[in-house]
Amino acid sequence: MASQTEPWLMENGTLKRLTKEHRHGHGRTAHNMSSSSLRKKSDLTLVSKIQFGCLRKFCINLQEVILGTKLSILFPAIPLAIVAQNFGFGRPWIFALSLLGLTPLAERVSFLTEQIAYFTGPTVGGLLNATCGNATELIIAILALTQRKIDVVKYSLLGSVLSNLLLVLGTSLFCGGIANIRREQNYDRRQADVNSLMLMLSLLCHLLPLLFGYAAASASTAAASTLHLSRASSIVMLTAYIAYLVFQLWTHRQLFEAEEGEDDDVPGEEAVIGFWSAFAWLVGMTLVIALLSEYVVNTIEEASTTWGLSVSFLSIILLPIVGNAAEHAGAIIFAFKNKLDISLGVALGSATQIALFVIPMCVIVAWTMGVDMDLNFNLMETGSLGLAIIATAFTLQDGTSHYIKGLVLLLCYIIIAACFFVSKTQEDNNNAPNLGLQSSNQAIFRA
Repeated sequence: MASQTEPWLMENGTLKRLTKEHRHGHGRTAHNMSSSSLRKKSDLTLVSKIQFGCLRKFCINLQEVILGTKLSILFPAIPLAIVAQNFGFGRPWIFALSLLGLTPLAERVSFLTEQIAYFTGPTVGGLLNATCGNATELIIAILALTQRKIDVVKYSLLGSVLSNLLLVLGTSLFCGGIANIRREQNYDRRQADVNSLMLMLSLLCHLLPLLFGYAAASASTAAASTLHLSRASSIVMLTAYIAYLVFQLWTHRQLFEAEEGEDDDVPGEEAVIGFWSAFAWLVGMTLVIALLSEYVVNTIEEASTTWGLSVSFLSIILLPIVGNAAEHAGAIIFAFKNKLDISLGVALGSATQIALFVIPMCVIVAWTMGVDMDLNFNLMETGSLGLAIIATAFTLQDGTSHYIKGLVLLLCYIIIAACFFVSKTQEDNNNAPNLGLQSSNQAIFRA
């Protein structure tokens, strides 16, 4: 039987003690530690008594993967969404159940990538985390592209960046400031400076197609030129993201590794399932995420009509909040513990990954699919993104924090959410499949 004081690993149907190399094989990033805050330690006393090796391995994996999170209560939403889809239930119900089902899946993908990292080492593990950290958003975007719902893609990715910069970071700074109101909160501003610089590059790549579109002589020329400029900018952003990964994983890794204290009480500091088990679970959960993401894309317009909310509001506000709820909660928990470096690493790291990797990747994927997706998010959307990045950069410039900084970021998010709540594009009012952002933008200029 496994000792309660020694770390054990389940592999090939047997329990074996982890070596020192397994336990200390990689530095934990802020993203890893944030997701770990929602995990539960599993008691393997009963399942370890099962005599059949394969059955024992399956039960331990099931307990660690499905029941090893505080969000396991949301897993029943997954079969309910599938049943609702197959039996023709109301489309808004399918949309809501799919969103709830995506919440624990996003956290479990982070857990599984961390498990694989214990065996692959810090570099491969970091690359895997950098690729799968926002897998939900990327899958939703690609499925929306296959249905030519370009504006849904733009809205959802824009919402992810805004949510991380204003909602998550703002809530973390506000809650951390209130919980530690009698002592100063400090963080390493060097990591914040790097992420802010990368986000500024992303903002430039969004601004130029927008400005170029209005500077061109004719609309047809502007559309073609903006598309070519967007594709070139996407290649530049992907190049910058590769350089960012080299900076993060090789040359300046110490800036991004989270400091673990003895009082963290965070489960998941050792591998609890084997490499191939984690890989198989990761593939399976990615397929389930793809299925639920397809449900979300197919039903978002019906949900918008039934609930009286615009597709822009559902995509920019609701989707990112639900899809990233796990890591958002983790960032806030560590802010309460006065560990702002972890909170900042989660919020800024995720926003940078969306801005420099997911968005340009969607442009390149759309290019290969013959879909004309550009980086022109139009005036109101690009303006919101720019103000969010600038407000965040000003907030983090001095390396100290208090609750008023978090409150201001939260209020910025609320007013942006209110803006998209009251705004209705022409296609929203007509319940059309495409949102027609360009028509809305031209209407704003005419006004």
